[in-house]
Amino acid sequence: MLFKQLQTLQAQGKPIKVGAYGAGWMGSGFAAQLSQTPGMDLAILADADVALARQTLIESGVAAVDIVEASTPVQAQTALEKGKRVITADPTLASQVAAIDLVTDVTPDPTSGAEVAYSAIQHGKDVVLINIEADVTVGRILKKKAAQAGVLYSVSSGDEPGCLMELFDFVNSMGFEVITIGKGKNNPLNPKATPDTVAESARKADKDAFQVASYVDGTKTMFEMACAANATGCKPMRRGMFGPEADLTNISQIFALEEDGGISKFPGAVDFVQGSAMSGGVFVVVRVHNQRIISDLQYLKVGNSNYFTFFRPYHLWFIEAPISLARAYFDKTITLVPLDEPVAESMTVAKRDLKAGDTLDQFGGYTFHGVMDQAHVARGLNALPVGLAPNAKIIKPVADGEIVTWNDVALDENSTVVKLRREQDAL
Repeated sequence: MLFKQLQTLQAQGKPIKVGAYGAGWMGSGFAAQLSQTPGMDLAILADADVALARQTLIESGVAAVDIVEASTPVQAQTALEKGKRVITADPTLASQVAAIDLVTDVTPDPTSGAEVAYSAIQHGKDVVLINIEADVTVGRILKKKAAQAGVLYSVSSGDEPGCLMELFDFVNSMGFEVITIGKGKNNPLNPKATPDTVAESARKADKDAFQVASYVDGTKTMFEMACAANATGCKPMRRGMFGPEADLTNISQIFALEEDGGISKFPGAVDFVQGSAMSGGVFVVVRVHNQRIISDLQYLKVGNSNYFTFFRPYHLWFIEAPISLARAYFDKTITLVPLDEPVAESMTVAKRDLKAGDTLDQFGGYTFHGVMDQAHVARGLNALPVGLAPNAKIIKPVADGEIVTWNDVALDENSTVVKLRREQDAL
């Protein structure tokens, strides 16, 4: 049992030492959770804002006198050997420290996620990302490089793709035919949402307005379902998916195959639903052919036809992510990785008219949002992956609502994420 294994490490005083990048809202939540997880320590916390990293550790229960700022592996290793915790501005430091067992990135930033993961792989460290945006952008090449280096690369559970992967594996292991997989969106879809339009709801939730807008405009959902698609092989049925209103009384019929009165065009689709009934959960709709099993599932109140929906009503994001890290440590368990061939892509779409000289801002901003389509369609359009959009320079005009292409932008070619993406596309 995982709990017993963690308890044993705790009793021995030999906790799993985790190195993480990100002290923002996600990272501080992860730090808080790790502080109460037996047998695990957040040994190194990196962030561009070192003061924020320090405050995050203090709020997680670490005494200020036990926090050491380090800029070299020797400094960090020495501090850890003395029982201290380390903060740093260097996203690659943890991967260079012998005492660190696992490395993660706890941000929604493909740039830091790619840099952290690539450095970990180069230095022989296992990496479990709590960053689906990085995986969607460069996960295939990271997976390949990790295999070549003999280390583990995985995305954690907690966010919808990891939770959905576990549910997908559950139903497949029982031999059910998967029709559609997906998530319940937490808020109504508005592709034109900006920090201004969501300012009040962000204030009430005590969240960053860009972050909230990235949920509302669909960018986050497109990343999540692209991540799930690339790991499972399930495909979007159309650009942006359908996203119907649904609850547990009608979802099975909504996502039945078209021949049976539903909207699913083929078995193995990926989509999402709107409405409060399934908000925050993940689902898999299956078709069952064995009449005895159909009768038993109906008796167990799973459904009332030959289509059934298996639903997990929550995802706990960074709160349950330590479980994936622990399983990776003990058993080399991979929660989620992309398949060798790309299935889906989240493309960059202009939120307003863009002119040469403009700079794309951040996810949930004023200039772009993400829209998912099948990978071969995105390639045919030369669409810019939305994971590369932040800070890209517009060099050709792009009209409101049009897809931004690789030819429309200038990118930072020295960036690790850009280099990895170009190498991935050349595979």
